Order: sequence, then structure tokens, then C-alpha cells
Amino acid sequence: MGDAPERYGFESFDCAPALRLEASEKLSELQFKVQRERITRLEEMIERLEKRLWLAVYGVVATILAQAFQPLLSALP
Repeated sequence: MGDAPERYGFESFDCAPALRLEASEKLSELQFKVQRERITRLEEMIERLEKRLWLAVYGVVATILAQAFQPLLSALP
């Protein structure tokens, strides 16, 4: 192509193994790109799930504390 020097009037050409190797490299690159995108989405989903889990934990703790202090508050005049 443009990078290869011309040899005595012959046109440059790509051989089949080189084309297969280039196609394989492109395919691998695309697969890695898709995997990185999937991992990024999974990490985002895990972060959201973690936030929800902590919110649930705080809610349970708040409920337990409210039930613990309820008799004390009702005993006050």
C-alpha cells in the first residue's frame, strides 16, 4: 500500500496470511473493547447496588434504634 516501496514496476499486494492476521488483530481489538465496556457497566451497576445496600442497612439500624428509644420517650412526662 502507501508504506511499502515499489519494486521494479510491481504493484504492492497483501498476501492472504497477512490479511488474516490483520483481520484477527482487528477482531481481537473489538472484542477487548466490548469487554472493557461490559466491565465498566458492571462496575457502575455494582456501585449502585452497593449504595442501595448501605441505604437498606441504615434503614434497618434506624428502625432498630427507633424501637429501642420508643419506650424511653413514652416514659417521659
